[in-house]
Amino acid sequence: MTQAADLLLTNAEVHTLTDPDETHEAVAVRDGRIVRVGNSYELRFLDGVDTDVVDLDGRVLLPGFIDAHTHLTATGRYLVHADLSGATGPAEAVERLQTRADETAGESDADDEDSRDEWVLGFGYDESTWDEKRYLTREDLDAVSDSRPVAAFREDMHVASLNSVALDRLLSEMPSEDVHREGGEPTGVVVEEAVDPVYATIEPDAEGTERLVRAAQSYANKRGVTAIHDMVRKSRAPEVYRALDLADDLTVRVRINYWADHLDALIETGERTNYGSDFVQTGAIKSYTDGSFGGRTAKLSEPYSDAPDETGQWVVGPDELAEYVARADEAGFQFTAHAIGDEAIDAVLDAYENCEDPGESRHRIEHVELASEEAIERFGDLGVVASVQPNFLKWAGETGLYADRLGDRRTATNRYPALLDAGARLAFGSDCMPLDPLLGIHHAVNAPADSQRLGVTEALRAYTLGAAYAGFDEDESGTVEVGKRADLVALDGSPWETPDAIRDVDVALTVVDGDVVYDGR
Repeated sequence: MTQAADLLLTNAEVHTLTDPDETHEAVAVRDGRIVRVGNSYELRFLDGVDTDVVDLDGRVLLPGFIDAHTHLTATGRYLVHADLSGATGPAEAVERLQTRADETAGESDADDEDSRDEWVLGFGYDESTWDEKRYLTREDLDAVSDSRPVAAFREDMHVASLNSVALDRLLSEMPSEDVHREGGEPTGVVVEEAVDPVYATIEPDAEGTERLVRAAQSYANKRGVTAIHDMVRKSRAPEVYRALDLADDLTVRVRINYWADHLDALIETGERTNYGSDFVQTGAIKSYTDGSFGGRTAKLSEPYSDAPDETGQWVVGPDELAEYVARADEAGFQFTAHAIGDEAIDAVLDAYENCEDPGESRHRIEHVELASEEAIERFGDLGVVASVQPNFLKWAGETGLYADRLGDRRTATNRYPALLDAGARLAFGSDCMPLDPLLGIHHAVNAPADSQRLGVTEALRAYTLGAAYAGFDEDESGTVEVGKRADLVALDGSPWETPDAIRDVDVALTVVDGDVVYDGR
């Protein structure tokens, strides 16, 4: 006798993503796994006394989205603190910070001048979309408060703006070269390593981190995300993830990519890539190489179009990076490196070329925004995963950030079709700018240049099977197949039928491990 299913998803348009043309009507789930995929009539025989039957009323059912590059606590900060994304200019950003200051006026601890609650924080501003294309300054933020420290972070997290109180507290800890000045005086804008003391000061304790994680995982589920690869550094997030896992309170699977400054501790404690539970695993060792286009710190072989004397900077230089890669690879870790400019991308590929088998280790490069033709071919030859963020294509238009920083080179950025043609593994993530797979898929399908544009199925596969491969998980997730985890998302509309409006498609239902974790029908 056939055992009944725990969950039946019926009357759906099921796209398995194993084949572009393969569709079904229903999926049966038992013990967190897919046990049948077929038509609704066949699967009704698996309907038992305790079976939860969900009629999807013709909605599109897909494998759950896997975000291959997140900072989940950063998304939580957008939700808990001032959300500066979408602000139309400096005035609106300051207004949002002022609202946050008013809301938290009574929360600071008068007996502890270093209390994290005393800070007024805002996240996600993007000056490249403003008519007045400038960073927020200390003068802007002094208007929010002249007694509490105020910090506003650019959405790439490589640039922070501080008021005078915050600068007075932290300036002595900041590398001078990463502090912007005019007439010898700090403007309030700090970049790269000068941002680190700010993050260290505002980093929440375990209780505060749990608050951020709970808010962010709910947000992620509402956007169809069932798994993430989180980039973690000097944070209580790993502790919180494991505690939530033990309490059965995680509704996203988490792959923790630890910063390279954790490498010694990970080796000493016996951690290795892929160790962990079904919900929390150790992933890669992560490092920077360069910075960002927004901060003009991405490392380029040719100068910036809007700063002819600048070619960016190394955050971690090629020699130091090569040492990290060699040690991590020898110890059995996957490695991943942030690299945006063409010089940085080349440096990472050079380091990987010295590994025994970078393809088998599934070493990755994050962002890959401006890769040369030769570098793209090397991705395929070496088997290196290109972990990219299609939502960055919002900057690729004729008047966007790429045009400002790179001029004619803007159409040479984010060349996803060329990477696929070269045989590279393509994994999509959001970098939480914002965490929204359908927005990223929309930008990939509707990119400004043919050299950047993917078809709907290709884009969906990069956010599902491609991201699963980047996490050694393609046998467990990424497609709708018998035996795989029941991590699924149902959409109110079809991306194939409305390719020019994918970002407007709503998530109707998200299933993780066979449990409905979001129902927006």
